[in-house]
This record gives sequence, C-alpha cells and structure tokens, in this order.
Amino acid sequence: MITVEALSVSYGQAAPALKSTTLSFERGAFTVLLGASGAGKSTLLRALNGLVKPTSGKVVTADFGPLSSGANLRSHRRRTGMIFQQHQLIGRSSVLENVLMGRLGYHNSLRTLFPFGRDERLRALSAIERVGLIEYALRRADQLSGGQQQRVGIARALVQQPDIILADEPVASLDPATAEAVLSLIHGIAKQDGLTAVVSLHQLDFARRFADRIIGLAHGEVVFDGKPTDLSELDITRLYQTAPMVGAAKNLDHSAMELVA
Repeated sequence: MITVEALSVSYGQAAPALKSTTLSFERGAFTVLLGASGAGKSTLLRALNGLVKPTSGKVVTADFGPLSSGANLRSHRRRTGMIFQQHQLIGRSSVLENVLMGRLGYHNSLRTLFPFGRDERLRALSAIERVGLIEYALRRADQLSGGQQQRVGIARALVQQPDIILADEPVASLDPATAEAVLSLIHGIAKQDGLTAVVSLHQLDFARRFADRIIGLAHGEVVFDGKPTDLSELDITRLYQTAPMVGAAKNLDHSAMELVA
C-alpha cells in the first residue's frame, strides 16, 4: 500500500499544482487518476515515485516507510515500474537493450559498466515476448511505431519485477485503437500479476471500463474518489468544467475527450 499524507506540490510562485491531499492506494487495485490537462494528475502520480518532490506532506509505503529517506526511495523505485507518455526510449538502441535498462536499479554504478548477464537477458526477452514484440527484440527502438514503443516501455517496467506500476498518460499520444490495445495490455498484466497500478488518464471512457477506482482531480485537488459506477454527470462536469467542450466529457467518445483535455 502507498499513502500520501497532506501532500502538496507547488512549482515556483504559481498556484499549487497539487493542494493538500491525503489518499491511500491499496495493493492489487487498478486506480485511474482522471481529469483534464493541468488538473494535477501527473504531479500526484510522479510524487508516488519521488520524481516530483513534495512542497509539504509525505509519501509512505507499507514496505519501505516514508520516501523522505534516500535509501527508502531507492528501494521503492527498484520495485516500481514507470511507464511514460513519450516512452523515454533510447532510439538508436535495440528493444532488448532498452528493456534491460529496467535492471539498472539492481546494480551499483560500477556494475553497470559491464554487460548484463544471461539470466537478466533471458528475463528481458521474456518481458518482450509478453508484450508481443519478441520478433523485434534486436530492432532499433526508433524503427517501431508509437504503440510498439509503448509496449517496449511496458516490458522495461516488467523486467524490474515490480510490485507497483505507475503509468503517466500512457496512451495520450496514440490513436484510439492502439490506445485501447495498450491500456488493455497494462490492465491485463496488472491483474494477472496482482500489481498495484496507478494510471493517469483524461479519457473518461477508458477510466470507466478499466478502473477499479477513479480518483478525479480538478484544479489540483481531489473532487471525486470512488467506483466508476458512482461517477455522476455532476462529477464529470466538475472534472471538466474549465474545458472548452464540457459536453464532450458527458459522452464516451474517445476522440472528443482528446479535444477536451
């Protein structure tokens, strides 16, 4: 379990990106952070892995305690797979080499100067096969489509042997069909492996279909926290009230939601 306690984040003199927030994320749950762009979703999600430093409050994990300790944070990151919107791959490197980057947290800086061993390479190949890209294992990452590159990012997270998956708008840059396939893959793996998953999205239809729990954010604060079936039209309006096309949030059309966000 991960808990954020009175967590807030500000960037410079701007209004808080995330106002004081207290939440717990249960083991094995698939939680979607839902809201328009700028709502605070990415800030909250990245704070769960120490990629964003809290202005106040703290993040506490059941396994490692408060993440204010450098040692605790390193241990937590080692078992937390991160999937990014823009993939964050090394284009000139092969799929296999990119996936093996997920193992760096298990080695000290001196060890990383040497090639990965057989066991880790086999582990990486297994992760690549699991996301359906084994025939591309030796191909350069920049020769793949956007959806395939995101699958490489998923495999890189899996090779960490994570307990937690954090995915920051993982399908925002993909076409609707590819986005659904990638999100289905993340959801299926999380459920098969019993992983705690926290995924930020702005697509209402995907949130309703895949989430066990939706945490809705607007203007840096939580305005909804519950099951997808409990999300009302009023809640949706509150989530997207500053968007130019509020009506688009009330239907479940994926492409319209892209415009809203």
